[in-house]
Amino acid sequence: MSMRILVIPEDFRNDQYILKPLLTKLCREAGRRSAKVVICQDPRLGGVGEALKSDRLAAIVDRYKAMIDVFVLCVDRDGDQGRRAKLEHIETKFKPTAFLAENAWEELETWLLAGLQQLPPGWSWSKVRAEINVKEVYFEPLARKRNLTRHPGGGREILGREAASNIAAIRNKCPEDFDSLARRIEAHLQTT
Repeated sequence: MSMRILVIPEDFRNDQYILKPLLTKLCREAGRRSAKVVICQDPRLGGVGEALKSDRLAAIVDRYKAMIDVFVLCVDRDGDQGRRAKLEHIETKFKPTAFLAENAWEELETWLLAGLQQLPPGWSWSKVRAEINVKEVYFEPLARKRNLTRHPGGGREILGREAASNIAAIRNKCPEDFDSLARRIEAHLQTT
């Protein structure tokens, strides 16, 4: 029987193109080739404010718990240094359900950029990592430069698949968020 992971993004419309390939590849590298990563599209939360509401998350868990082994909430940090503590509090509310929550520093597009084989000339990883508005300052110019803006997710589909081929780099460049989540997912995959 394959493990089913439901990823709950703050807004699936673009986030799915980053989260699904990255977490699918992570599961494969952890030895769970048959793990199925599903992106929660119903309900559409429509933003981090809604994604952090316990009642909204409880409704999702109640609705899908018979079909899902692990729930993974992924949101942007957006410069909120207290967000990790909020996510830890949310995780405790759902015990004993396998519910993991993580915030990307500063946006999910950071994970995508971390997995690319090469950043454009003049870009430094330390500046990308420190930028709060990664999407606007780095991701969107890159998508335009590579003529990807008309592809699904404004280029996230293509770049998400590209980034997924380099999970080790993402883990190395994003230890506080992506690697932390990866280690927790791997631990859960090993115990079930």
